Amino acid sequence: MVFGKLIRGLAKTRDSLVGGLRRLVGRGPLDADTLDQMEELLYTSDLGPAAGQLMDSIREANRKGILKEGEQVEPFVRETLLEIMGEASLPLVIGEKPHVILVCGVNGSGKTTSIAKLSKLLLAEGHSVMLAACDTFRAAAVEQLTIWADRLDIRIVKRNTGADPSGLAFDAADAAAKEGIDVLIVDTAGRLHTQKNLMAELEKICRVLGRRIEGAPHEILLILDGTTGQNAITQAREFRESVNVTSLMVSKLDGTARGGAIVSIREQLGLPVTYIGVGEAADDIERFDPDSFVDALFTAE
Repeated sequence: MVFGKLIRGLAKTRDSLVGGLRRLVGRGPLDADTLDQMEELLYTSDLGPAAGQLMDSIREANRKGILKEGEQVEPFVRETLLEIMGEASLPLVIGEKPHVILVCGVNGSGKTTSIAKLSKLLLAEGHSVMLAACDTFRAAAVEQLTIWADRLDIRIVKRNTGADPSGLAFDAADAAAKEGIDVLIVDTAGRLHTQKNLMAELEKICRVLGRRIEGAPHEILLILDGTTGQNAITQAREFRESVNVTSLMVSKLDGTARGGAIVSIREQLGLPVTYIGVGEAADDIERFDPDSFVDALFTAE
């Protein structure tokens, strides 16, 4: 059932990348022209720098006589993608409680929905969850997060529009500690790396959380919009210059043919992709596992 969601969520990426390969290579011998077309396909599938690495492996295997026929391409690409992506990320470990997860990202990345999905997943695993609505710039953001909190029956700490986000974060951390909450998820305003004042505010929120709960935030989760492809890598690099991003969630993979960017995200950033969003419902979240991801790319429903 869960694997089925992943397969459906990656349908557009699968058709673009794997479907393109199948239509291109067929079952005949691989010639120079086919290899050139394959290289173009890999780059246009938004694999980014990983496309060059993958293509180097394909050409070398072809030159050595290991990869000569079209029918050999799919299993070869499958194995090489797994090698590039590396091992699965370690699952989220809830150590000393409350475990504080600060969530950040640019506007429109799917931050609020991703928080709801993560909350529901943690609830299903038996953890108590509290939300802190520190995006105090937009009333709509607080309203949307409140709707999700009501649906999931979890407590949310919030203030009026324009309230100090750092003060709110401290109050939420204090409440979570006093109430014995397992996980506190702190939402923050969407921001671009060029907005220096907002990036400085993000740093301040981190400092304030640490004053109330030692070691907080224990996780800084950056939400990346899967539909932006390689631009997501640039966003992640810029955020890391201000805060210590520890893990990534890639959202909206069901709405894009650019899911291949995850391969480069893993390879280029050296940051774990811990979760992926594969639909609009609160259940449409997966703990990221390279084996399952690649299997879903090569598996039709």
